[in-house]
Amino acid sequence: MALKRGLSSVGVQRSRSSGSRLRIVILFFFSIVTLLVFFVGQGLYISDEDSVQSGFGKQNVDWRERLASQSIKNLFTKEVIDVVSTSTADLGPLSLDSFRKGNLSTSWNFIGVESSVADKATSQSNQKATDLKQEMSQVKEGKLPNDDHSHDMLTNTLRRQLRDNRREKHVAGLVQKDDEATVKLENAAIERSKAVDSAVLGKYNMWRKEIDNENSDSTVRLMSDQIIVAKVYIIIASMKNKLDFGKELQIRLKESQHALGESTTDADLPHSASDKIKAMEKVLAKAREQLYDCKLMLGKLRAMLQASVEQVMSLKKDSMFLSQLAAKTVPNAIHCLSMRLTIEYYLLPAEKRKFPRSENLENPNLYHYALFSDNVLAASVVVNSTIMNAKDPSKHVFHLVTDKLNFGAMNMWFLLNPPGKATINVENVDEFKWLNSSYCPVLRQLETAAMKEYYFKADQPTNSGSSNLKYRNPKYLSMLNHLRFYLPLVYPKLDKILFLDDDIVVQKDLTGLWSVDLHGKVNGAVETCGESFHRFDKYLNFSNPHISQNFDPNACGWAYGMNMFDLKVWRKKDITGIYHKWQNMNEDRALWKLGTLPPGLITFYGLTHPLQKSWHVLGLGYNPNVDKKEIESAAVIHYNGNMKPWLELAMTKYRSYWTKYIKYDHPYLHSCKFSE
Repeated sequence: MALKRGLSSVGVQRSRSSGSRLRIVILFFFSIVTLLVFFVGQGLYISDEDSVQSGFGKQNVDWRERLASQSIKNLFTKEVIDVVSTSTADLGPLSLDSFRKGNLSTSWNFIGVESSVADKATSQSNQKATDLKQEMSQVKEGKLPNDDHSHDMLTNTLRRQLRDNRREKHVAGLVQKDDEATVKLENAAIERSKAVDSAVLGKYNMWRKEIDNENSDSTVRLMSDQIIVAKVYIIIASMKNKLDFGKELQIRLKESQHALGESTTDADLPHSASDKIKAMEKVLAKAREQLYDCKLMLGKLRAMLQASVEQVMSLKKDSMFLSQLAAKTVPNAIHCLSMRLTIEYYLLPAEKRKFPRSENLENPNLYHYALFSDNVLAASVVVNSTIMNAKDPSKHVFHLVTDKLNFGAMNMWFLLNPPGKATINVENVDEFKWLNSSYCPVLRQLETAAMKEYYFKADQPTNSGSSNLKYRNPKYLSMLNHLRFYLPLVYPKLDKILFLDDDIVVQKDLTGLWSVDLHGKVNGAVETCGESFHRFDKYLNFSNPHISQNFDPNACGWAYGMNMFDLKVWRKKDITGIYHKWQNMNEDRALWKLGTLPPGLITFYGLTHPLQKSWHVLGLGYNPNVDKKEIESAAVIHYNGNMKPWLELAMTKYRSYWTKYIKYDHPYLHSCKFSE
């Protein structure tokens, strides 16, 4: 504003004294004022009137500057000069002479900019200032015309110089901010690198054969795609009677298939794979030119897709069949062990076939376990793991029940390998005379023609697929599996008993379960309804009114494998009678398929007390994603599912929890070729 007022004053004086010589002097002085404003725009404060006057007096300045300073004093009032000097926002007052000599503070230096850039900008600015001074001198000396055109030209030049300098200053500021941001990012990266766990860095070692990255199979997929397209073109070539080209495609197809082999990653491919890809691509390009038909191509691809889906379904069914078959079979080593132990047992005299401490078998003050199994090795793991983790093994009593075939082997094993101070007894289920078809509905149903046909007829329909096969497992024919519903009859003098499956491992002392308050319930078990498919509607047929009217489909399921049963309440509520009632109603298998969990859910409906999940962790026989922390903190881990730890199809990651309770250097195990 001050500058505009000055210009207006000069304009008025020029208009009033038109034609006088004073116009030239005023124009000259105006040019000097414009130059001073330029320097003020660079961030300088013009000293007040006395400072300028004294500064010029003390130094040997040029007479032009002294004349210009005096003329400014005559032309403008002190207030105008003060406004001009204070209109800048830079650091402190500096004299014009100090600016000319370069006596500037460090605050005028570019920070964070390369020295070459700053020097270049400074030199350019100084050069332009020098050029402007020369032009002003020429005007003063009369070498350049002193008219309105020259005045406008100098004004535009000064404005352009001011814009250029501001732009350079802005660029320097941006460079400075960019450098500061880069430094911050580098510092943050350094801090993050300090927190990296060096233990996992080996996973990304470039020297590994298989580098763990998402594109490790890109070449394999490319070759697979080429093979698929080549097969389609071979069919089209045959349809269009281009047999020679079809043979060429077949040759390339065989080469690619041979190179691909069974490779799943690029690292598995041979070195010749790249050549095969190039050769195949040339043939496919030729095929696109000669044979490409969009509609025909789409039809063939759809047919191939349908055939692939059918093949996958067939393989899936075969896989399920083999999995079920493997789960049913007994490994040769276990069969060998059972046979050797049986022979040794029946060679023993009768007096040596008895276990010690038989008086503990009916003592209700001790900790009693029920274990029903026909697998000698599995039963030994359950007993050994329980005893090794018990605080006082002498107070633990094991009641084993097996079938007639394995009775001798089970007795001989524990006679040779007694469980320390604990008590053990082995019984034969076939010697329970009260367990007959007239009393037990399951035995009666197994004797019917329909059930025999279901289990033993060779040409069974396979419409229901693997589910039908699953429920034909021989374990459903064994009364060992249904004996759990008759515990008060098997152990009439006991008040509480802990039921254990033979596919579990005990990892902690279990005596705390006897002090758990079941709140008048019969069954203490861990619930499994963390996910929807473990609820009642998974196991029972709710389309049947007997089921839908008596049970909640969303009721929480629970697990067999580790169950605390209160036999006093059992007898009082006649749980076995409830089981018989529902088993008779399911003679045609309309309420549930075969098995013991569905009738267990029905029998103990409303009579089950949920235990803490840490007592019993399930899924090690089918779920590869069981949390390791849950496994290690569990009192009992359960290999429910087909992948039992004694089978070859067991999951390796879980098998060690089971094998550590087996002594593989035992003579019988060694002779039967057991291996870890």
